[in-house]
Amino acid sequence: MYGFFENPYRVLKLSHVLLIGGLIMLVVGIILAYGCDAYLTLPALVGAHAMTILGPTAIKLGYVMRLLAYNRLRSI
Repeated sequence: MYGFFENPYRVLKLSHVLLIGGLIMLVVGIILAYGCDAYLTLPALVGAHAMTILGPTAIKLGYVMRLLAYNRLRSI
């Protein structure tokens, strides 16, 4: 598991996936939770609100991983 994070190029690719995935989760969550709330069931609405929380979390994790990967690439 830890060997996966030893390669900075792999960490950089994963950070880009997290950044894009977090942005998609945030936008879809906002559209569903606040735009289509009258048409959703309660569990779907709870999931949409959870996406508005988990999306920015993924963006923050991806950004920190990106900074760490660039820092490690600079020292090579």
